[in-house]
Amino acid sequence: MPGAPLPEFSSSVKLKYVKLGYQYLVNNFVTLLLIPVMAAVYLELARMGSEEIMGLWRSLHLHLIHILCSFFVIVFAATVYLTSRPQPVYLVDYACFKPPSTCRVPFSTFMEHTRLISSDEKSVRFQMRILERSGLGEETSLPPANHYIPPRPTMEASRAEAQLVIFSAIDDLVRKTGLRLKDIDILVVNCSLFSPTPSLSAMIINKYKLRGNVRSFNLSGMGCSAGLISVDLARDLLRVHRRSNALVVSTEIITPNFYAGNQRSMLLPNCLFRMGAAAILLSNRRRDARRAKYRLVHVVRTHKGADDRAYRCVYQEEDAEGHSGISLSKDLMAIAGEALKSNITTIGPLVLPMSEQLLFFLTLVGRKLINPKWKPYIPDFKLAFEHFCIHAGGRAVIDELQKNLELSAEHVEASRMTLHRFGNTSSSSLWYELNYIESKGRMRRGDRVWQIGFGSGFKCNSAVWKCLRAVKPPVDGPWSDCIDRYPVDVPEVVSL
Repeated sequence: MPGAPLPEFSSSVKLKYVKLGYQYLVNNFVTLLLIPVMAAVYLELARMGSEEIMGLWRSLHLHLIHILCSFFVIVFAATVYLTSRPQPVYLVDYACFKPPSTCRVPFSTFMEHTRLISSDEKSVRFQMRILERSGLGEETSLPPANHYIPPRPTMEASRAEAQLVIFSAIDDLVRKTGLRLKDIDILVVNCSLFSPTPSLSAMIINKYKLRGNVRSFNLSGMGCSAGLISVDLARDLLRVHRRSNALVVSTEIITPNFYAGNQRSMLLPNCLFRMGAAAILLSNRRRDARRAKYRLVHVVRTHKGADDRAYRCVYQEEDAEGHSGISLSKDLMAIAGEALKSNITTIGPLVLPMSEQLLFFLTLVGRKLINPKWKPYIPDFKLAFEHFCIHAGGRAVIDELQKNLELSAEHVEASRMTLHRFGNTSSSSLWYELNYIESKGRMRRGDRVWQIGFGSGFKCNSAVWKCLRAVKPPVDGPWSDCIDRYPVDVPEVVSL
């Protein structure tokens, strides 16, 4: 990621994004109003004795017809409410792809291959400086085709990588959950840069012989935050189709996206992106609620694509020599900061304690009406969440979010360690981070998790999960053989 810092959130907060969050509260105003009324009635009845309650009942002089009509109205209202309210969406379990040791690419191997592939010494030194400051460790992995000199970004090799990472993740998920693949009702796959025909979703259907009426979707070109877009799509479908489950697969296929040129803005992905995939099982079935790990509480999506700078800050194109690659603008961090600011001011009213919301809102109104130079109050999101999963897109992103949200080192530990161990695995990185927290034994019943993802377009998406049961550290998975070694110290610069 470019090294420019995120803008200070305290410099400006737009009122229109706060309005979006408060709109959710307004939509549920009747429910929020009835809760204290019902609580007061219950407490009053509890205070009264049984004789007093019976005397009150007799004083009403109700006839049988009145009682039956009242009972019918209550039953009808309850039926309408239960059938119209959104179905809760549960995360039953998930699995992350663990790269084989043969795909490992230590720094020495990466730089040796870079020198053999590139004849431009300036490009080689630039990639070395990026790698030294990237926050990546010695155990990240690249697909087999990228280990050749030069790499072989063929369609066949790309399909082979897709089959390896996707099928491995799904197989692990099936083994953990006992899922019968014929029971999958909804399939959502996201992969930004590799979009073959037939699609990746069709590849999964063919491999596992899924039902002919499975509702399948294949999302491409939506960047590193597409994993949360997939979750949002699956949630909307599960709210419509009752007693269903959804398989969500998030990945990025590296093989076809190796950049062979020398343009610096397009060399960054070569240094940061690595193999990864995650398979997630979502359900709205009541019986799955008992064994599910999490319940989906909120998804908030922010899109800045109407702005030309935001639209082009992550852009797939060809350089002057005809080499295709992903160009990262020097404005990327500033645009990411604007998108994040919009997202958190929308999600704040949904998750923050009332005290934090009041301080934030009063300060914002004061700046608008009294003194624009007042410093805005940045809410303490640590009061709303126990765990943070920040997309491991690069060291600079994690550093700046930690600073602006005033998070502790432990709050961003999962993100830093995921970047160190696996690199930037695009949309699947959030699930490696969640698995890190579980592997450390830190997830407790009632804990709230905030997943934050960034993606081309430009987008910032958030998902909030609530843990339904104490999660035991998994005995297998991507961290099983190394979790005892983490966290590790990641120096500012690694000398190569």
